[in-house]
Amino acid sequence: MKKHFMTLIFLSFVTDAEIKEHQGLLATLFVQSSAEFYTNSVSVYKSAEYQLESAIKDLSYSAAIEQTKDFSGKPPAVILDVDQTVLDNIPFQARKIMDRSFYPDGWDEWCMEEKATYIPGAKDFLARAAELGVEVFFVTNRTANLEEATKNNLEKLGFKFAKNIDQLLMRYEREEWGSNKNTRRQHVAKDYRIVMMIGDNLGDFVDDEENSSSPDIRMAAADRHYDMWGKYWFMLANPTYGDWESALIDFKYEIPKSEQLQIKSQALDVK
Repeated sequence: MKKHFMTLIFLSFVTDAEIKEHQGLLATLFVQSSAEFYTNSVSVYKSAEYQLESAIKDLSYSAAIEQTKDFSGKPPAVILDVDQTVLDNIPFQARKIMDRSFYPDGWDEWCMEEKATYIPGAKDFLARAAELGVEVFFVTNRTANLEEATKNNLEKLGFKFAKNIDQLLMRYEREEWGSNKNTRRQHVAKDYRIVMMIGDNLGDFVDDEENSSSPDIRMAAADRHYDMWGKYWFMLANPTYGDWESALIDFKYEIPKSEQLQIKSQALDVK
């Protein structure tokens, strides 16, 4: 009881600026300026690059849990998320701290600027996939109204889209394409064997029923697929946002930021 009372006293003195610092400043600076983030990202992509050729040759598996049969004769494809997996939006996160606002304020406008750069390592991986004849698909939860801007951004960075294939699969591009990415993975699986997937969120790999769950359920799902990580599935670290954070507040985004901070603080394990 005393510990809970002291927490409430502490939180009563937390200003809005301090909440933003707690929830965003250090994570944003880590991604934006640290050698550690750069080397981690490069390491993940290099590992994926080195595994790609052997993954293509192994016709006995698919990297997508939605693809369970009739895939061995199909051409290979890789699926990548976009934000904080291929495109680096950390300037947007920095803006949110500086102007004292939160996502989604300004998100569409940022995407329309088409200024995002590649995440370290992504460019070389995409080049290697092209060299090996692997089709690349981007499965993103950017909404359909941002497709043109997203495509332009990737083309400015040198990615070459095929003329007769929709490689950029947006949320709500089709009625059945919601935030759960499984329907879009199924769409790719109709014509391709998915040999590898890369993302920054558990939902880039598993069904949303498990992804949009408690931290314990999410951890159990990640552990159940232990043999996929580092071989067919590659996860980039994203400390700035994600469903890992949403799970802590039970995906109740309407909760005031001060209460979110309290819930997150109570989730700390001090042994």
